[in-house]
Amino acid sequence: MRSNGHGREERWQDRWWAMGLLVLVVWVGIQLAFYGWSGWPGILVGGFVYAGLMTWLLMRRRRRDARAVGTEAARVPELERRIAKNGELPEDPAEQAAMVRLIRRREEKLRRNRWWALPFLGLLLVGMPFFWFAAGNVPVGLWGLGFGVGFMGWISWFNRRFERRMAAMRRRIEGVGGYA
Repeated sequence: MRSNGHGREERWQDRWWAMGLLVLVVWVGIQLAFYGWSGWPGILVGGFVYAGLMTWLLMRRRRRDARAVGTEAARVPELERRIAKNGELPEDPAEQAAMVRLIRRREEKLRRNRWWALPFLGLLLVGMPFFWFAAGNVPVGLWGLGFGVGFMGWISWFNRRFERRMAAMRRRIEGVGGYA
């Protein structure tokens, strides 16, 4: 299926049903791994509810981003991919301006939420294993602590890399198109 007027194929992964299906499969898989097959009907129902909620939230975010930057909601995932990969610049000046606005919107959100989101996530991921230690479950506590430290390291690295790529893409576009 073509996205409206831009001549690029819309990826099936960007469709609402694909996002919902992915969330459903991951949720059900994780729940079955932790709780086994005995509670599969409840896990499946919970998976559908969670997948519906997450899909609605993601699509709402996409529509808001599209409205804020002046493009179509179906174009936002492709623009985000180009930014994340530091890929090719759009040829259309209007699309370049939309990409700069999207980058500035993402940078503002990262700046606004950085002071609380990363420390809260760190406290959650690294602090929770201490409850397992206190309960006497040392192996699970060690696994949880290892996962928490590893995940926090990865998310910090990923965040810095994404910020660098956004800034580099914005400089490339502003240097080419002169958008300030």
